[in-house]
Amino acid sequence: METRPYVSWELIGDFMTSVFCKLGVPEEDARLCADVLMESDRRGIESHGCNRFKPIYIDRIRDGVQNPVTEFEVIRETPTTAVIDGHDGMGMVIGHKAMQMAIDKAKIYGMGMTAVRNSTHYGIAGYYATMATKAGMIGMTGTNARPSIAPTFGVENMLGTNPLTVGFPTDEEFPFVLDCATSITQRGRIEYYARAGKDTPSGMVIGRDGKPKTDSVQILKDLSSGDAALAPLGGIGEELAGYKGYGYATVVEILSAALQAGNFLKMLGGLNEKHEKVPYHLGHFFIAIDTEAFLGLDSFKKTTGDILRALRASEKAPGEDRIYTAGEKEYLTWLERKDKGVPVGEAVQKEFIKLRDEMELPYTFEFEK
Repeated sequence: METRPYVSWELIGDFMTSVFCKLGVPEEDARLCADVLMESDRRGIESHGCNRFKPIYIDRIRDGVQNPVTEFEVIRETPTTAVIDGHDGMGMVIGHKAMQMAIDKAKIYGMGMTAVRNSTHYGIAGYYATMATKAGMIGMTGTNARPSIAPTFGVENMLGTNPLTVGFPTDEEFPFVLDCATSITQRGRIEYYARAGKDTPSGMVIGRDGKPKTDSVQILKDLSSGDAALAPLGGIGEELAGYKGYGYATVVEILSAALQAGNFLKMLGGLNEKHEKVPYHLGHFFIAIDTEAFLGLDSFKKTTGDILRALRASEKAPGEDRIYTAGEKEYLTWLERKDKGVPVGEAVQKEFIKLRDEMELPYTFEFEK
């Protein structure tokens, strides 16, 4: 049962757009950035929604490690590919333009791929995969990130959470979108636990001593200092095949750095030798595949839908009510929230009020009434 107050989509979108604009983001870009954040909340992925508005985007602009005006430079291009330098602008703007380029190329040649360097946090990866599904295409994207994951048999945070995200159009009301980190959890989820005063479940984070860590607030400090690391998908060691998550995280790291001659691993820490904040210089990749280049969109959507329906109709484990496929829970969350808005916890409420008052913006939130 949700107990947090809701803020309407229109109000929260207008507010975040206004704050971005106050910090120098052009209005069209600001509106897009707000939409990417809201898309995360629409899907119930609160680790990447308005919870991250101030600490990830506003603070980084203010700290001078992220540029409010985005310079999107194409440094090499072929009919089916492009290499882009984002010059540390707004990651959501860079991501949107880069995926659109891949889609446009795929419309002509069947496939398109772009690789980005010198970018910033681009929000929920599923946003870009869904851009492709809306165009009737298969969409894929990934990004590297500041070091968080320890390699199998290691305790040092080397790889980012590095999501490998795929979207397929279907003949159902929602696409199949698999959007998840290659670690057991991601830093944003731990930030959410810390805000909520909750411990991180044991087994998700490993300390330098090789033992699990659960204090969410301390984990965030230790991840930054290198005294803790996230476990890859599968967990610590090889018993539950943690090497698979480690391997996929490495795939994303390579595709986010090698094609575009970008930064990688410890280079993405966000601090220089003097422990001063510096740009992260993240890398991304975007792939679009036009289903019409094969046997057509309708055929693809039906077969994909048949597969998903068969999976959901398969025998359930004792005590379980239903089986889900990727993207289904997010769609159900949207149905629940579309008329209510975004549930906002106390910590985010305080951040919104402080930003509004500092910038003298004319907004009154529902939770203040």
